[in-house]
Amino acid sequence: MNTNDSPSTPINVLLIDDDTELVDLIRDYLSREGFVVTCTYNGIEGAEAALSGKHDIVVLDVMMPGCDGFLVLAKIRASSSIPVLMLTARGDDGDRVTGLEHGADDYVSKPCSPRELTARLRAILKRVMPVKGSGMSSQTENSEGQPITLGSFSIWPAQRRATDHDRPLELTSTEFSVLEVLARNAGKIVSKEDLSQQALGRPMTRFDRSIDVHIHSIRNKLQSLEDGRSRIQTVIRKGYQLLSG
Repeated sequence: MNTNDSPSTPINVLLIDDDTELVDLIRDYLSREGFVVTCTYNGIEGAEAALSGKHDIVVLDVMMPGCDGFLVLAKIRASSSIPVLMLTARGDDGDRVTGLEHGADDYVSKPCSPRELTARLRAILKRVMPVKGSGMSSQTENSEGQPITLGSFSIWPAQRRATDHDRPLELTSTEFSVLEVLARNAGKIVSKEDLSQQALGRPMTRFDRSIDVHIHSIRNKLQSLEDGRSRIQTVIRKGYQLLSG
């Protein structure tokens, strides 16, 4: 099965991990699923490959000798918005949060099953490269070319582009998806569960802080409203709300 519904344009995945046995397992599984897979086994070579423009998405391990995953992610995010899925130690909430804070799109805990990893990759790619039959409503399809404008803020879903006070917003693919969901529901409260399903493509798990971390990052990139309030408001025990003012 090809993720973007076109056999002539396969998805290119870059695996960066020093665990050769795990890399071989993941590579074989992804290859059977129709992905084209490139493997690197250290952070320096991985960062160079990620910035080559030859890949659609990166799977990056945190724990590597020398140049660890966080350093690699920083090198990538300095000049690229390519989606990055991080592999973190099971139960290590600190690594997960740090990865998200530094611009990772999502994470999977090790040891992970290739099936789960593949599902997460497809969820990310579906957001970045929408396909026919993705469940998008006709109303959404017909209005994709037009921006959603809320005061000084505008977002173009089809172009995956957003501006605030005419300044381009540098967002990761997941941050964009979270902001898009909020913008489409401007003035309404969106629960964390709905944000996770619609923006991350997966249900929110227990103790999952992913949405909170992405919201924190987006807030830092948006300017405050004229009255000093953040454009994204937290509604305790209910979710988040994007203000239209």
